[in-house]
Amino acid sequence: MKKIISIVCVLAMSIGLSACNTFKGVGQDVQRGGEKIQDAATGK
Repeated sequence: MKKIISIVCVLAMSIGLSACNTFKGVGQDVQRGGEKIQDAATGK
């Protein structure tokens, strides 16, 4: 069971990171996610 969960997690991370071509892209994605959370918290 742990092996299946590990494989699913690795695949999910691979798919998520494949959308970003560079570390800069990853940083921008994380920043946008943080902004969305902050907007939701402040009610914007």
